[in-house]
Amino acid sequence: MASLNVGGLGEFLREQRRTAQLSLRQLADAAGVSNPYLSQIERGLRKPSAEILQQLAKALRISAETLYVQAGILDEPQRDRDDLGVAAAVLADPSINEQQKQVLLQIYESFRKENGHPATPPPAPQTEQRADEQAEERAGDDPEQTADATADGKPKPQAQP
Repeated sequence: MASLNVGGLGEFLREQRRTAQLSLRQLADAAGVSNPYLSQIERGLRKPSAEILQQLAKALRISAETLYVQAGILDEPQRDRDDLGVAAAVLADPSINEQQKQVLLQIYESFRKENGHPATPPPAPQTEQRADEQAEERAGDDPEQTADATADGKPKPQAQP
């Protein structure tokens, strides 16, 4: 087991929070921790428990394992390192919506299976749930439009007669 790397964890958390476009206060509220405590974690002054790391991971929509590795609680599994990096990068990208993220991850997994590699563990369990919620919201609006939507949720252009 690696030693605790609290400074690196704090920098990583700050980077993830900024990528998610959350203020310190917003992340603290979402994770159920106090604003000063989160600030101390980000500055490397506090060592959060595994439970707090799990709450932060859920609020940031990243895997808890990623934070455990950053904190030095877990050693990074060599075989999954690149796979988790791809999924984490897709999930952290603010320029694409949740449905697009899920489509990209599904395509990535299908290519891995086609090439004989094992499936990667899902990086954030609630992401799938959020994509389902968005699909249900769209389906409630106009089923025809949803069926004729592109991957980004916009209607397909209709052919002119």
